[in-house]
Amino acid sequence: MMKILGIGNALLDILLTLESDETLRRMGMAKGAMDLIDESQMLAIHRVQAGLERHEAPGGSVCNTMRALAKLNVAAGYVGKIGSDDAGRFYEQAVRQAGVAPYFVRVEGISGCSTVLVSPDGERTMATFLGPAATLSADEIRDDTLRPYDCVYVEGYLISNEALFLPILHRIRRLGLKIALNLSNFNIVNDFSELLHRVIPEYVDILFSNEREAEAYTGTDAAVAVREIAKQVDISVVTIGEKGALAASGDTCVHVPAPACNPLDTTGAGDNFAAGFLYGLSVGASLKQSACIGSLLSGYVIETFGPQIPADRWHEIKLKVKEYIG
Repeated sequence: MMKILGIGNALLDILLTLESDETLRRMGMAKGAMDLIDESQMLAIHRVQAGLERHEAPGGSVCNTMRALAKLNVAAGYVGKIGSDDAGRFYEQAVRQAGVAPYFVRVEGISGCSTVLVSPDGERTMATFLGPAATLSADEIRDDTLRPYDCVYVEGYLISNEALFLPILHRIRRLGLKIALNLSNFNIVNDFSELLHRVIPEYVDILFSNEREAEAYTGTDAAVAVREIAKQVDISVVTIGEKGALAASGDTCVHVPAPACNPLDTTGAGDNFAAGFLYGLSVGASLKQSACIGSLLSGYVIETFGPQIPADRWHEIKLKVKEYIG
């Protein structure tokens, strides 16, 4: 079975239930916004959250994928950068308890957090403080951390980190490991188009994207884009929402439908799809089998709130995975 290491922004997800929107006004936050915030704003949130109902979980796209892979008994590890606070300690403990090997760089100060503030009417205001997560450098990741793994899964958001992105891709390739990349956001594709068009053919073996990201990268619709990308990488995967997913390798292209489910929250759908697909590859499943497993996991996660599948669903999932791969 393939061993998979993830590198991403280590951000603690904090869900806060507000008694009124006055809290947002006190913090100077626009209701319904999704903003990057600085340390002073993060500290302001810390001051008001003590009396609020809250839920915490380790977040970040790649971390979500690694946790799901560990549930499928894949040897998974995760590299990130955290602070010296309670949030950092909680994050590392939760990753370890999920069965993922933690490789954290620690610095003094507060850890990165993605805070979701839920108003009484249900509207969500999101504030993300990247903190030390955004300062991870390739020099802080040891070759001894990389070598035990067969594949390294990299978050597209890291492309803005010049001290990390290209240097770590070069080292991973030098060590002979496979590289899987998730484009993460269509704005990333638009902002770093020239760099991505250089990096992807040179370094990437497996590329994950959603419909908008694939179209932004190629300038074509998803059905054409998945084949165009497959000319540059070994395996191209494009998720297309309620229409399912496409995967291509060489001259082979497959489509799998979206799972029949009762969607509540699409958070984590792509992260869990990637986990299912990578699991399939790790056990030698076919392109279509791997895509079906990815679709299966995405269907389970969108039936719940948040980016993780509830623990009591994994036994059922494993039985269905066995049916897919025989």
